[in-house]
Amino acid sequence: MDKNTIIGFVLIAAILVGFSWYSQPSKEEQRAKFVKDSIEQTNRAKAEKEIQTTAFKRRQAAKQQILQDTTALFHTAMTGQAQDVVLKNDKLELTLSSKGAQVKKAVIKNYKDNIKETNCVTLFQGDDQNLSYTLVAKEANISTADLYFQPSEITDTTVTFTAKATEGKSISLQYKLGRNYLLNMSFKVNGMAGLFAPNSNTMAINWQDKVRQQEKGFTFENRYATLTYHETEGGTDYLNENKEKKDEEIEKNIDWVAFKNQFFSAVMIAEKDFGENTQMTSIPQKKGSGYLKQYEAKMKAFLDPTGKKPTNFEFYYGPNDFRLLKNVEKESAFGKDLQMERLVYLGWPLFRIINRWFTIYVFDWLSKWFPMGIVLILITLLLKAITYPMVKKSYMSSAKMRVLKPKLDEATKQYDKPEDQMRKQQAMMAEYAKYGVSPLSGCLPMLIQMPIWIAMFNFVPNAIQLRGQSFLWMKDLSTYDPVFQWNSNLWLIGDHLSLTCILFCAAQLIYSWFTMQMQKDQMVGQQAEQMKVMQWMMFLMPLMFFFIFNDYSSGLNFYYFVSLILSAAIMFILRKTTNDEKLLAILEARYKDNQSNPQKMKGMMARMQALQQMQRQQIEAQREKRDQLNRKKKGLK
Repeated sequence: MDKNTIIGFVLIAAILVGFSWYSQPSKEEQRAKFVKDSIEQTNRAKAEKEIQTTAFKRRQAAKQQILQDTTALFHTAMTGQAQDVVLKNDKLELTLSSKGAQVKKAVIKNYKDNIKETNCVTLFQGDDQNLSYTLVAKEANISTADLYFQPSEITDTTVTFTAKATEGKSISLQYKLGRNYLLNMSFKVNGMAGLFAPNSNTMAINWQDKVRQQEKGFTFENRYATLTYHETEGGTDYLNENKEKKDEEIEKNIDWVAFKNQFFSAVMIAEKDFGENTQMTSIPQKKGSGYLKQYEAKMKAFLDPTGKKPTNFEFYYGPNDFRLLKNVEKESAFGKDLQMERLVYLGWPLFRIINRWFTIYVFDWLSKWFPMGIVLILITLLLKAITYPMVKKSYMSSAKMRVLKPKLDEATKQYDKPEDQMRKQQAMMAEYAKYGVSPLSGCLPMLIQMPIWIAMFNFVPNAIQLRGQSFLWMKDLSTYDPVFQWNSNLWLIGDHLSLTCILFCAAQLIYSWFTMQMQKDQMVGQQAEQMKVMQWMMFLMPLMFFFIFNDYSSGLNFYYFVSLILSAAIMFILRKTTNDEKLLAILEARYKDNQSNPQKMKGMMARMQALQQMQRQQIEAQREKRDQLNRKKKGLK
């Protein structure tokens, strides 16, 4: 990697850190903003409460009217006592209530609750989750949330809820729990065809869920909690995880909607798609509330008023495990290309390909034999072994430039004036061409390694296999490992210091220092002076990383720490095992060979000359501009 690239990265880091510091508001501004936000939040909460109160009063009034009207269709089903029915298998336990015939509690077995420290994860319970189906009839709307259903055909895995009306009319919901995390539901109306408009063939669905915080790190977990959906004729998308989104309209048909947190999801799948113009809401919750997001989805689904065809749904209550989600498609009775494995975010297309077809396979295989901390080390070693030829090529390119430095100094010593820098570059390129050295060859291998770093950045935080796994001092590789903690939040830092983040930043400092020492060995003339000026800026990069990664998982920080230590060790070993005298002798022999082989020399020179031609054009453009300015000055005089 050349000097200009390094300077570019350093400047970007410096600008980001400097801008963050400069844009930090004063204490007075922070206080004023706090007061303003508090007032706005209070007013917003008051307005929302008034809306909810008004809606509740309307529902209650409508309910009372139905209760008073003994001729109403579902008059008898409007009163009753809620009964709980439990469906369970080895992996899931669901509590269904006869009030609304819906799942009121979902418990995922064999996964530890990191907040309550129990052996099962409670995905939701009580009023945190609500799912209602509304049938738009000619005279009045019928909402399942208002009805008391009668349970029947109860087993450990099946139950049928029936709400009976007058004259043999009824609504039935039949549930069946599969072997894993999939719950099947069949919705059917009986004897009600004449109650709907002739062209009516849909029902409205309102699904709400207040997603619980399941992990220790609220900010980190909240970053991966998203309302996600899959378009029938498209891919998977989600609402912004950081911003408040209310009634965001999705114009296309969708297959499923997922209320997702970092490692677990509740998913609703439709056999015949959810219709157009689905409205979705995602509202981030405050830290300390015990919740991550408030989700809501308003959908339309197929309904056969004649009762001949049921409306079928499937629900997934389970972990965001890539392999498990991939198998849901096989277990589903709908025969759709669901792509539910996309709930495990693996990055943009290039990085997703790396994780999908390399990282996951290696990770799964290694995790059968080793603990997760060792797996991260072994994956790092494997990636270093794969990229070693590229790293060595990059290093050798730098080493060639280093041993040629005396010759470059001699060839460019007459170009020390600032206006001669372009000629100096041309002289250096010509010298490199003589010896068959390309200064750009050191950058490409480094750039090839970057996708691997980014791919692991996307993979590790979403790997549920790391959840609850300890290694060395790290109690949970899926969250931060605090060496110090305090109660208040500090700007840019938060309420803790992560030990693996400190180690990662320290390794970054060592690697930056080592790289800069190598860069200085190959700098010529003014380049070396510029490198001294820019040297202190290189150390801002680890500082920026500290502010970013302090809240990230210890597994990710540990991976980066090991990776940087190995990179520094590889560079150190290459430096110690490279004989500069022998390398220079090889280059001298290549120079003589090139002189005796004009055709080969011609090819290398052609590449360098193309680069020089671009530089000459820049020089001519600068000279022309300077001449125009001089002519204007003379004209003014």
